[in-house]
Amino acid sequence: MLHLVIADSELELVPKSIVEHPAVVNYARRRGKKPEEVILDSSYHHSALKKLEDGERRGRPDIVHICLLNALESIANREGRLRVYVHTRNDEVIYIKPETRLPRNYNRFLGLMESLFKNRVVPKDLALLRIEEKTLSELLEEIGPDEVFVMHEEGELMKPRDFGKVLAGLENPLVIVGGFPHGDFRSKVEGKKVSLYREPLMAWTIVNEVLVNFEAFLNF
Repeated sequence: MLHLVIADSELELVPKSIVEHPAVVNYARRRGKKPEEVILDSSYHHSALKKLEDGERRGRPDIVHICLLNALESIANREGRLRVYVHTRNDEVIYIKPETRLPRNYNRFLGLMESLFKNRVVPKDLALLRIEEKTLSELLEEIGPDEVFVMHEEGELMKPRDFGKVLAGLENPLVIVGGFPHGDFRSKVEGKKVSLYREPLMAWTIVNEVLVNFEAFLNF
């Protein structure tokens, strides 16, 4: 079983310090929601982000959306060989059941995330997604992988196919991919650092490369 963690993801509700900012208030009014109940999004809240620490990297739920669509629709997931988790900058972990089919539409995805943050589980009867307060270290301890790999531009350069073979040869590997646009992990991440290309890649590209090359060595 391959465990994939989208870590330090820039997915969060609008912080209290900017709930009264005009960009947030107007956006929430258009959505028919309270300012504190909407997901922070740099596309809509760019001017408000300037008032936040790390504002240049925050408000990127789109990264999580694309990564999850790629992972949940993958062959590895359909074959029951993948588990996906989202860890956020505020040390929350979203657990996602393999049978989950996320909305392709981005605005519907935002609505789903807003419901999840509010209700802690969606939908209530199936609990396809649930969120808990948990650090990245606590999540890794809970999963108990036999080896942890951290996708990092300064990691050991490996061909994607070679890395896929390594993953397929392990019983319970775990791969960490950063869910942020640039910079480094905020959390303490321990594991073997691996790079799949000589230049930085987007998070969803890394997810694709990891899964496709992992699948190449599966029997199904």
